[in-house]
Formats: sequence, C-alpha cells, structure tokens
Amino acid sequence: MILHSIDWIIIGLFLFGSLVIGIVVAKKASGSVSEFFLSGRDQPWWLLGVSMVATTFSADTPNLITDIVRQNGVSGNWEWWAFLLTGMLTVFVYSKLWRRSEVLTDLEFYELRYSGRTAAFLRGFRAVYLGVFFNTMIMAAVCLAAIKIGGILLNLSPVEVLLIASVVTVIYSSLGGLTGVLITDFFQFIMAMAGSVWAAYIIVNLPQVGGLQQLVAHPQVVPKLDLLPDFTNLETLVPLFIIPLAVQWWSVWYPGAEPGGGGYIAQRMLSAKNEQHAIGATLFFNIAHYALRPWPWILIALASVIVFPTMESIQQAFPHMNPSIVRHDLAYPAMLTYLPHGLLGLVVASLIAAFMSTISTHLNWGSSYVVNDFYRRFLNPEASEKQLVRVGQLTTAVLMMVSASIALYLENAMQAFRILLTIGAGTGLIFILRWFWWRINAYTELSGMAASFVLAIYFELIHSRLGFATISSPYRILLSVGITTCIWLLVTYLTRPTDMQVLRNFYSKVRPGGRGWQYVIKKATEEHQPIYTQMPRTNLSMEILSMFVGTLTVYSLLFATGYWIYGYYVTATCLAAGALVGTVILLSIWSSRISKPITRKQQVQLPEDRPGGLKDRRAPAHIEEGKLK
Repeated sequence: MILHSIDWIIIGLFLFGSLVIGIVVAKKASGSVSEFFLSGRDQPWWLLGVSMVATTFSADTPNLITDIVRQNGVSGNWEWWAFLLTGMLTVFVYSKLWRRSEVLTDLEFYELRYSGRTAAFLRGFRAVYLGVFFNTMIMAAVCLAAIKIGGILLNLSPVEVLLIASVVTVIYSSLGGLTGVLITDFFQFIMAMAGSVWAAYIIVNLPQVGGLQQLVAHPQVVPKLDLLPDFTNLETLVPLFIIPLAVQWWSVWYPGAEPGGGGYIAQRMLSAKNEQHAIGATLFFNIAHYALRPWPWILIALASVIVFPTMESIQQAFPHMNPSIVRHDLAYPAMLTYLPHGLLGLVVASLIAAFMSTISTHLNWGSSYVVNDFYRRFLNPEASEKQLVRVGQLTTAVLMMVSASIALYLENAMQAFRILLTIGAGTGLIFILRWFWWRINAYTELSGMAASFVLAIYFELIHSRLGFATISSPYRILLSVGITTCIWLLVTYLTRPTDMQVLRNFYSKVRPGGRGWQYVIKKATEEHQPIYTQMPRTNLSMEILSMFVGTLTVYSLLFATGYWIYGYYVTATCLAAGALVGTVILLSIWSSRISKPITRKQQVQLPEDRPGGLKDRRAPAHIEEGKLK
C-alpha cells in the first residue's frame, strides 16, 4: 500500500503539531513534579474526560473489537461492556474520594490508608510491578497493533514501525508532562473519532458490502448482529455474558476499568479542579467510551466478515505479512486499505493519534510511579524537583524501549487482553472494599496480588503441560477469582490490622462513609478521640442507586444506537426514551441527595458517626465552625 502526497502531508502536519504542543508546555511542565504528573491539579472536567476517552482509544482497540466481532459476534463485546458497572461505580462513589485524598499518585494511597513497613513495601513493589511490568505489557499490546497497521497500510517492518511511532511520542511526553498529554489527547481524540466514523461510512458503502441495509442482511453477518448472546446456548452465554456481568466487573483489575478507580483514571481525577470536575470527567468518559465510540469499529468489523471471511483470505491479500501475526484482529487495518487517498491519510493519522494518546498516557503514568513511589520514596528522598522531572523523562524513554521489545513477541490483541485479565483476577474486590472496610490491610493486597499472579502463570504456562484439559479464559478468571479471594480473606483475618491512628486520619481526610468504619469510629469515641471532619456527608446507598441508574442509561443509549443502525426504529426509540428518563432520574437524585452539602451543625461530629445512640455534644474549644484551629 503506497500513500500519496496528500496522505503524507496530513500525517506530517499531525506529527508536527504534537511536537509543537510538547515544546510549548515544556517549561511549565518541568517546573515541579506536581506539574509534570498532575498538571497543577487545576484541569477542567471536559479536558480530563476527553483525555480518558482518548487514552482508552488506542491503536489496538479497533483491532480488538474486530477480533471479538468476527469470532463471537457483536454480543461478544460483553466481555468488556460489563466493565461499565466498574466505571459507574467510580463515577458516583470513588471519584470524589480520590480527589479528597490529594495524593500525587494512586500508589501514594497505600501509606495514607495502611501503616508500617508493609505499606511502604507495598507502595514500592507495586510501583515497579504496575509502573514497569504491567504497564509495559499494556503498551506492548498497543505497539503490536501499530506493527500490524504499519505492515498493512505502509508496508513497514515491525522495527521500522516502532521506531517511527515511538520517537515523536517519547519526545512530547517527556517534554510536556501531563499537560502536554492532555492537550494533545484533545486534538488526537477529535481526529481519531472523525477518522473512524468517516472510514466506517466509506467501508460500509463499498461495492463488496453494498451499503448498510445489505450489510445487516448479509447471510454471513446476520448471525453476528445480536446485542445479547443466545440465552439457550450456555457454551457462549456463560463465558461471554454471565461471568463478565456477575463476576468479572468487580473482581478483575484491568487498566482503565479498575474497580474503585486507579491508574491513569485516578491520575486524571487527581488532576481535576475539585470533586465535581472529577465526577464530571469520569461520567463523560463512561458515556463516550461505552455508548458512542464502539459502533464505527463494529460496522467495519462486520463488513470485514464479507470482504475477508477467513484468516486465510487475509493472508492471501497480504502475503508479505508474517503468518504468525495474521489473526482476526488484522482484518481492521486490512479493511482500511480500501479507503481513498486523503481520507486514508486522515485515518492513518487518526490511528497514529490513537497510538500516541494511549502510549503517552501510559508513559507519564508509569514514570509517575517510578519517580514518586520508588525513586523519591526509597532511593533519593532529598531529590530536587528538577532532578525528579529528569528521572521521569529518562524513565519515559526506557519504558518505551522495553514495551517495543515485548511487542515483537506477541501475536494478537485478544491474547494480551486476556493475559492481563487473568493476572488481575481476584484483586478487584480488594480495591473496592479498602475504602469502606477498615479491616483491609497491606497484607490483604500483597496476598491478593501474589495469588492472582501465580495463578495466571500456572494457567498460562503450566496447566496444559501437566496433561490437564485446557481451560478457556473466562473459566480461568472464575477459578482465579475464587481462589484468590479465599486467600486474601484468610490472610486479612490472620494478620494485624492497620494502626488505629492511621485509620482515623484516613477516615477524617477522605470521609468514605458506610458501616464498615463503625468499629474505628466507636473505638475513637471510647478513647475520647472522636473523629472530626470537614468533608460533606456521604450517602452511599444513593450513590449505589445512581451507579445502577447510570449503567442502565448508558446501556440503553448503546442499544438504541445499535438498533437504529439495524433499522429497528421502534425498539431504538423506546430505548432512547429510556435513556432520557434515566438521565432525568439521575440528575434528580444527584442534585437532591448525593451532593447535599454539609450543615454547620454536622461539621463537627456527624450523627451517624456516634454509634450506640451517643448524644450530640458541643464542639471542643479548638474547633470553630468545623475547622481545626
């Protein structure tokens, strides 16, 4: 495939613009660690929300969707659609808690919530485990997609693709910090979405496809159109629908969909101006990510079933591609070869944008762990701000090189996706409960992390070699969740709890609410050290209700869009009306109950904090209107 001059001009302008943004904001970003990694904590919800969406729109995302649709139909996307529950939980419960914590990274949380050397070790270990190991695996999957796209569209070797794609990303990420990432994400997302929608329109109307009506009526496509799996076929229903919705969403840690928030999602929330901007950013992200963005990719995937019905047909069309990486996910870039010049340049630039937005975020996020939670915490506590920024810039380059090297050994996007799901299986519930149950401690997280990792290695490398029957990925996750959960629960009850003063300080600062803290509150009162807080009242039950209403609203919008495309206008209209009703209910609940401000009388020791019917009492002399003197 040879690009014309107009295509190269579009790509060149995009790359040049990204570099300019990094250079322009370089001076501000290099001023301090907070500026480099959190952009000064003053970012608006819309910029942060778009950045979240741009980051999760990586070069491998349309490849992954294509892989899923070609093998399991549209309903196969429930393997990741189920994570909407996690996202909405973050929106209505955890976003404001993260913003209140005021930590620089989500790993700094460990020494805010836990105590002793174990908490410090956990923070340092996870800085390397997540920031280096996990992070490079994610970026390697994105690099693999770049290799396939570059091989199909540009006829470049894997090494050439990685060299070209990495250099610009590393330069503007290391110069501009998170501010540069956020600004470039904004423009990259606009370009990426415009390219994917326009490409879907052109491809659906190719002569081989025949338009939208012909596409959805094609005999090979019709069996793949269902938005819900066949409820009579347990072989597909259980792994693709029941396990994701019943177990996977709350039990599996996966970047971008962490139960309780975390990773680069937490980084964006910590960068927000205030709690309301953190909530608005995550809400926008979940609506755009699940309800609006997937359909252009799904349409191209369905069209590819007609044009390239088998992997052999892809190999025949592109004989120069290494047969080891010719999988169903390669059908997406293969379909893009049918685009006219000009549009092809825009789409290639949009895919480069998708690659760069994801990689730049992971580079900044991963280096924040290495710098703040490992280097400064353990190696050089007295390092100056400029030294820390330089270490962050160096780490950015090293992470990119390691990720590119790993990418050369992967085969397809689904492989990397399922490996990461298995490694994180069973730890998700810890990240949900640690905010609301005082008994969770550092040993809980260590044991859960170790158990899930060992089980992932066993199922991936050892199980079949011992002569046992192969277990499919969803059932591996189910087994890993059960075993890991039993292990960390046992360890929790066998180890010492977190220091009581640390727990009191955490509750006073973050104000998570819920009955899981009643023991700590009661203990503090008995010892004549009642917990005072200036945080607003947390209505956990209404937040959970909002989570489910929000989930149903987004699913209704997702399905409404699908049924409009399929031509089922009555069903689509009903679902759109349901989404509108859900939005009204959500706004009503939110404005009247969840965000209700704290009153002066409640500012000292809130009634629910006094278990056993303790009588209200006046504030001590050192408290004035809820503020510590």
